[in-house]
Amino acid sequence: MAQSVPAPMTPKRAPSSPVVEEVELAAGDVRLSGLLALPPGQEPRAVIVALHGGGMGAGYFHGQADPSTSLLSLAAAAGYAALALDRPGYGVSADRLPQGMPLAEQAVRVRAALRTYAVERARGASFFLVGHSFGGTLALTTVATAEPEDRLLGVDVSGVGERWALSPAQRAAVGHRHDHRLHWGPLALYPPGTFRLAQDLVGPVPPREIEEIHHWPRRYAALAPRIRVPVRFTFAEHERFWACDPASVRDLTAPLASPLVCTDRLTGAGHNISLGYAARRYHLRVLSFLEECRAHASRTAPRSL
Repeated sequence: MAQSVPAPMTPKRAPSSPVVEEVELAAGDVRLSGLLALPPGQEPRAVIVALHGGGMGAGYFHGQADPSTSLLSLAAAAGYAALALDRPGYGVSADRLPQGMPLAEQAVRVRAALRTYAVERARGASFFLVGHSFGGTLALTTVATAEPEDRLLGVDVSGVGERWALSPAQRAAVGHRHDHRLHWGPLALYPPGTFRLAQDLVGPVPPREIEEIHHWPRRYAALAPRIRVPVRFTFAEHERFWACDPASVRDLTAPLASPLVCTDRLTGAGHNISLGYAARRYHLRVLSFLEECRAHASRTAPRSL
């Protein structure tokens, strides 16, 4: 989680890096803003859809303190389209949805935004969801409630579990109090300038999200058996919100109906993985898992005679 809401940061880039542009997509009864990077001079191999955590924004996936932390730039350079969305209640939808929106309703809008993207930019595109923290709960909810025509290849989430590592008092404060030790871990894990630049990202968590996160363990138990796409969970070495000991990870993955389930622990990382020095290592593993998901989809696709 962390805390946020503002419009995406103005992208800064090295001359040789892929262009990252601000976009808006119709998502049913709302419009969602975001950041988009496309592979130069080629059709995308797939579309990565990145969903930020509570109190952050799309710019979480396009870190400004060090170009190497940007998932958007790295993915586009590898031949993928990378779309980081401001979730419902953030970016351009914040004024319309000041209280935020429940997870199930957010998932409906995300799927609607992807249908818009497929029509406007890449008809027939396959999508791969990447979610961090509350965005990870949304990514899992989205794949659990998806239809085959949504063309979801898989999901890769970080900072999400199903068993709290917090005391009852700490859980009661989630979303209300900014505790750097929980959200960031050791500050030395982040490039110089990270926290100054993060001021453009961080803001209050919409009230409905605060209510939702307290019920996540129970809701995950109901959703997990409905998740039938490949799934990968990553836990930072300094994850403080969710239990990630071996027994907790086994309990997290056991109820999934996924054909492929992977788990990972990332050393030298705090909860906000994609803004730290470990971001590039993490994002390269995301892309590697996406390749596995594409291979799985190719093997299992119906073959015409």
